[in-house]
Amino acid sequence: MKKIVVLTGAGMSAESGISTFRDAGGLWEGHDIMEVASPEGWRKNPELVTEFYNKRRLQLAEVEPNAGHKALKLLEDQHVVVIITQNVDDLHERAGSTNILHLHGELTKMRSTKFETDIYEVGYKAMPYGAICNQGSLLRPHIVWFGEAVPMIEKAVEVVMEADVLIIVGTSLEVYPAAGLMHYAPTDCPIYLIDPNRHQNLNNTRVELIRDTAANALPKLIQNWL
Repeated sequence: MKKIVVLTGAGMSAESGISTFRDAGGLWEGHDIMEVASPEGWRKNPELVTEFYNKRRLQLAEVEPNAGHKALKLLEDQHVVVIITQNVDDLHERAGSTNILHLHGELTKMRSTKFETDIYEVGYKAMPYGAICNQGSLLRPHIVWFGEAVPMIEKAVEVVMEADVLIIVGTSLEVYPAAGLMHYAPTDCPIYLIDPNRHQNLNNTRVELIRDTAANALPKLIQNWL
C-alpha cells in the first residue's frame, strides 16, 4: 500500500464554483485581498472582515465537491492518502477524505484572538462581530492571513518527506511556504503536476506535467492506478 500525498490549491475548489482572488486581479469578491485577509485589515475594519467570511460560508454551503475531490476519496479506499490543502473550504471532507491538513485554516471554524488553540466549529452560518470564546476573548475567522505564520507547515513537510507519490493540483506554486513543499519529496518519489495553464514542468525531470483541470485529470489518473 503506497503513501500518496496530494497538495491542493484554489484551482481544485474553483471547479466547484468557489471564486479565487487570483482570478480577479488581486481582488477577492470585489475586495482588495489585504483588506479582508491580513491582520492589518482585521485591526482596521473587523466588521468588514467578519461579514466577508460570513458570505464565504454561505457560498460554501451552496457548492458541492467535484469529480476531483471524489476521485481522491476512491484513492483513499485502497492507499494511504494524505491531502495537504491550501484551501479553507471543507470540500475534501464532504467528498469523504479523512486525512487532511489545512495549511491556511478552515472557513467553517472560528478561533479565539487570545487563545489560538481555542477553536470552534460554526458550520456555514453567519457569525456576528463581537462573538466571544468560552474564556471571554473575541473570536476571529480561523484563517491564516497574509503575514501570519503557517502552523501546519512543519507537519506538512514531514508528510511530504514520507511520500511514495506526490500529486500537486490546483495550485500556481507561487504562494510560500506551501510552494516549497515539493522539494522535500524523496528523490525516488514521482511527482504529478496537474495544471491546465502551465507550459513547462519546473525543469524537474521527475515531474510529469498533466495539462488539464483537477476534475478531469484526477479521475483519469486515479482510475488508471486502481
